[in-house]
Amino acid sequence: MLRTVPDWTIFIFGLLAILVGLLGLISPETILNLMNFIVLDRSTRQNGDYTIAFLLCSSMASLNMGIYYLLAAWNQWTKFYQFTVVFRLVTVTVFVLAINNGHAPGGFIGVAIWELIGALTTGAALWYEANSKKNKIKQTL
Repeated sequence: MLRTVPDWTIFIFGLLAILVGLLGLISPETILNLMNFIVLDRSTRQNGDYTIAFLLCSSMASLNMGIYYLLAAWNQWTKFYQFTVVFRLVTVTVFVLAINNGHAPGGFIGVAIWELIGALTTGAALWYEANSKKNKIKQTL
């Protein structure tokens, strides 16, 4: 059951991950468009071009992660929330470095921004919840 602000942040990001995952499974080219990548018609792709296969794998991972997030939110698994904040910040760092080093196109900045927003939102919600509990304890003393 969703009771706290952190529960809701994780739940909402989970739903969004599921939606993006489903979109990528149904139409990988749409994901490429959203990231401002050049989209080639499938008939013009050369043998050995696994872009669509990679997007399908990535989309399935997004769908799975979204389900994990929903389960964590429903069960109020706060330790998982804390874990996501740290690893979302790691993801931001990896993508920004990949872009700066020329290993990923600039369109990946959207992924880094998405992860940063998720980490900061959940982190702020966890901080707010922890301080609210402290204030309630002080008021009862």
